[in-house]
Amino acid sequence: MSYLLTTLKKKEEVDSMIRDTIDKLLVLRFGRSSDSVCLQLDDILSKSEREVSKFASIALVDVDSEEIQVYTKYFDITLIPSTVFFFNAHHMKMDSGSADHTKWVGAFHRKQDFIDVAEEIFRGAMKGKLIVNCPLPPERIPKFQLLYKDM
Repeated sequence: MSYLLTTLKKKEEVDSMIRDTIDKLLVLRFGRSSDSVCLQLDDILSKSEREVSKFASIALVDVDSEEIQVYTKYFDITLIPSTVFFFNAHHMKMDSGSADHTKWVGAFHRKQDFIDVAEEIFRGAMKGKLIVNCPLPPERIPKFQLLYKDM
């Protein structure tokens, strides 16, 4: 389903998408088109695109592209898929009960879960907030453990 959504492979494309998306939520999915979990998330995002089109834009970012490594390092994207949200060029954060508020790691369980998260972030952004609480129950939030090497 990744062919249905805009795919960004260059840093300039990501920069202009972040800069030029005004009064809409920008959803950037960082991942690979060959990964099964990324494909599951892409399916949910492409099915949701029409419902969220009035308040959100969705794009995919290829983490294997050499130019994108600036963003993967900046957002510390080590687990894929990772979804990052922006509103008027401001990075939006969400408290989902994990240690990392900067991105959503993993796929959403259902299409409605993604729509609920996107709506909550958009509403918070319209009120001037930079961080919002996750509207999903804890059992529908993907869990992951942070592993630290050489410590």
